Amino acid sequence: MKHIKTIAAGVVCTLLAGCSNFEDINTNPDTPTNVNSSLLATGAIHGILAPSSSGKTFVTHMFITKYLGWGEGAVDGQYNDFGRASFSDYAYLQDYKNMAELAPESNKSAYEGLAALLKAYVLFNHTLEVGDIPYSQILQGEEGLLTPVYDTQKDVCLGVLEDLQEAYSKLSAAQDFSGDIVFGGSARQWAKVATALQLRVLINLSKREDDADLNVAQRFREAYQNGLLMESNEDNLQLAFSDKAGQYYPYNSSTNRHWAYAMLSDFLVKLLKDNQDYRLFYYGRPAQTQLDAGVAAASWDAFVGVDPTAPISEVKDRYAAGDCSGLNPRYVDYISGEPYIQLGYAEQCFILAEAALRGWISADASQLYKQGIRASMEFIYDHTPDSETYHYGHPLTDTYIDSFLEQSSVQLSGSFDEQLRKIMEQKYIAAFMQLPYQPYYDYRRTGYPVLPVNPETSQNFNAPDKLPMRWQYPDVEISYNTENVETAIQRQYGSDEVNGVMWILQ
Repeated sequence: MKHIKTIAAGVVCTLLAGCSNFEDINTNPDTPTNVNSSLLATGAIHGILAPSSSGKTFVTHMFITKYLGWGEGAVDGQYNDFGRASFSDYAYLQDYKNMAELAPESNKSAYEGLAALLKAYVLFNHTLEVGDIPYSQILQGEEGLLTPVYDTQKDVCLGVLEDLQEAYSKLSAAQDFSGDIVFGGSARQWAKVATALQLRVLINLSKREDDADLNVAQRFREAYQNGLLMESNEDNLQLAFSDKAGQYYPYNSSTNRHWAYAMLSDFLVKLLKDNQDYRLFYYGRPAQTQLDAGVAAASWDAFVGVDPTAPISEVKDRYAAGDCSGLNPRYVDYISGEPYIQLGYAEQCFILAEAALRGWISADASQLYKQGIRASMEFIYDHTPDSETYHYGHPLTDTYIDSFLEQSSVQLSGSFDEQLRKIMEQKYIAAFMQLPYQPYYDYRRTGYPVLPVNPETSQNFNAPDKLPMRWQYPDVEISYNTENVETAIQRQYGSDEVNGVMWILQ
């Protein structure tokens, strides 16, 4: 999801309607003209996995969810200024269609399944951003349809679930395919992704559990019982980085001049300290003022967060004084960083734990919750050099993980809300520097974790005591698909206001 982008008007028609001829936008006299499904698959997969940018932009989603404060100056998300979404990802849909159409008959089902999965991934992200979106009339440029109608969010969700069922059916029966940069062409691995994405979609529909058409709980139960599930971090849908030029971790200091401005929030630091969670020593670095005062780098007291909702003058002063913990060197100095997860095993564990808590599946919510915590810690340990430079003498060993999971404060107990809060807090902690915007969607849906909001500094002027509920529609849609987007706005909210409550949240 890439917000607040400017797109030329001529491109907008391509995004939503497609071109009448693929070659119209892909012919270059200086480059080869042969395009095949393998090449399109590589580009399509990279397109959904790669971050939209590096440096400051790479961590934009971390401000909305109050993981970080920023010491350079005010950033929109930190102060709840959401602005407008971008539909630029619609441009990928034509490539997905072409990938399936150009696929060899001998393995057409693999590429068709991948195309259906990627389409569902992109369009579900967009409906979570804004509400109603174009769905049923997209990519109909050949029929002269350049201004598609907006489908209701319910119809979009039903369509996405059908796409994912198609994706799973085809991928689970397909041969391996070429062009896969994540799983080496394993159709079975992609079938697991299709199941995990279906579970993500359905858990996001928890407020519509009573909708007979969606039949959320039954769909979830069937996917859980009959689908291939992710079994470990090896199944993560993620993009790995390396020490090769052009493949560096996006926040690495060699390509990022803003690296020093990021500071851990006091909200995150408290969550970690409350349970003596060693992930603190992997997420942050000691505050310089604490080190200057003689506090050991390995001490919990060396790690200090900033209030991300405080006035920007206060945040800047604390940054200038070196009074808060910046990001750990593994994000800044370790050139390959860690893989960037878009959908992963730990998230699936927490989704299943919530579903078990809600009674959707017959499973042990506590066991699934602990599996999610373990998966998060193991991922960090496996992708970080075992050096005090990166964990300050607090490695996430199996022995530590076992002891952490036995703590009384970590146990899943109490009322429904108390257990839901713990699941969401641990899911939030596990998503640090990962899963862009997913923690915000969880907060918006469940109210957990209870993110800090300061009415005195919030730029959400119509509801300063709350986080916005959505992004506004793109300017280009307002300008070039006016009638259809205005119909959608009136149908849902009355005005294109960030505090409007979309159908999925009602």
